[in-house]
Amino acid sequence: MLLATSLPELSGWDAVARLAVAGALGAAVGVERELREREAGVRTHLLVALGSCLFTVAGAYGFHDFGTRVDPTRIAAQIVTGIGFLGAGAIIREGISVRGLTTAGSLWIVAAIGMAAGAGYYWAAVAGTVLTLLALWPLRFLAYQALERFRPPERRLVVELRHGAQVATLLELVPGVRQVEVEDERDRRVVTLELADRFDERLVTTLADLDETLAVRWRR
Repeated sequence: MLLATSLPELSGWDAVARLAVAGALGAAVGVERELREREAGVRTHLLVALGSCLFTVAGAYGFHDFGTRVDPTRIAAQIVTGIGFLGAGAIIREGISVRGLTTAGSLWIVAAIGMAAGAGYYWAAVAGTVLTLLALWPLRFLAYQALERFRPPERRLVVELRHGAQVATLLELVPGVRQVEVEDERDRRVVTLELADRFDERLVTTLADLDETLAVRWRR
């Protein structure tokens, strides 16, 4: 424990700079999530980073004038615990699928980036943001390409339909359907079909020719 008066003072402009850096870096990660149409986008990631930064700054410097004993790491420890609840809210189970794990991870790392910015470790915050963006974008593509040959045959078909389109028409054209998952998004309806048979290029062509079809892809 330290006396609050023994800690160096933080000027107003320095505090604003730390908040600005945290918000900008959090928003940068949020842009990637927004482009992939995830529930937690720019605003959510910006607010998480900004809140973590502000908690860190307040915990370390907010009690300077009170002369009390403070532990600058106490607030930081609570941020790590609290962000777990927010991340859990981003994870959604849909039938046999679990979505939102990557978004929960991005919220967790954004909180750490905000804490680093709040503590004045700008290089660590920037490096963490760059590495996070690499993991979310290029690394995802490279890992997919590297593991492609080891994956089992495709048996899950994802069809994106226009908003309000009937699923019954789709099911009439797809044989051997074991399970159906339907998710209504902002402007489309996403139907995931688990099939008994493996990949069939002709089936993809048939479904893509439907007027209500926006996209068709196989997913493992």
